[in-house]
Amino acid sequence: MTAETSPQCLPGQIDELAVLGIECYGHHGVFDFERREGQTFVVDLVLGVDTRPAAASDDLHDTVDYGSLVAEVKKSVEADPVNLIETLAQRIAGVCLLDSRVEWARVTVHKPDAPIEATFSDVTLTITRRREGRSD
Repeated sequence: MTAETSPQCLPGQIDELAVLGIECYGHHGVFDFERREGQTFVVDLVLGVDTRPAAASDDLHDTVDYGSLVAEVKKSVEADPVNLIETLAQRIAGVCLLDSRVEWARVTVHKPDAPIEATFSDVTLTITRRREGRSD
């Protein structure tokens, strides 16, 4: 396929790479028992990435290595405890944006074992962060 016949992205559009259901164990929360005992957190990532260079070369070096990214995200969740999932989500987004090919990151942090005195299935927070300097 030549450049003239290569499919183009729609204006203002970017490809999305998703990795869903990354299970991690962390010691985050405002309560002492959360910090002491820890709990499972689940992370979903959706990344804005132009995949055309990788599609053209068929080379891992031309795209986001999601295996390595997941390992780094897992490490960041299992690192220093924070009080809020808002802080944790921001940390994870920062990890995703370290790769210059990632234009934006949508991060969802699930806290299914949140200390709530009611029956519920999940607590989630979703944030979207763009690489600095991008306005689109």
